Amino acid sequence: MEQRLSLVTLGVSDLAAARRFYEALGWTTGAAPADDVVFFQAGGMIVALWGRDQLAEDSGVADPGGWGGITLAYNTRSPAEVDAVIEDARAAGARIAREPAETFWGGYSGVFVDPDGHPWEVAHNPHWHIGEDGSVTLPG
Repeated sequence: MEQRLSLVTLGVSDLAAARRFYEALGWTTGAAPADDVVFFQAGGMIVALWGRDQLAEDSGVADPGGWGGITLAYNTRSPAEVDAVIEDARAAGARIAREPAETFWGGYSGVFVDPDGHPWEVAHNPHWHIGEDGSVTLPG
């Protein structure tokens, strides 16, 4: 298995509402309004929205309804971009779990939570390189 991630699927309680939220952040999809899954191209990978019950059944897991122990991240090129993305998320209806601030590891980050409870860290790491295509490269 190659060391890469191709797709992240978020289980959502209301697909139409989740789609509206991500579209309000500026994300675009080719999915039709009646599709039961919504795909977004996200740089070199894909983010999908699918009904939480359907995702649990398809994945063969029990869904206790709590947080799944995963945080998504969006890395930026500057601290100012962190502030802008957090404000865009706030305007789209996200709950801001942590306002942007300097971090213990020398960066700058904040966290928003989407309508289904998926936390997104928005971070600027001065040690990582963000390519023009949005790809992230670790140092050295």
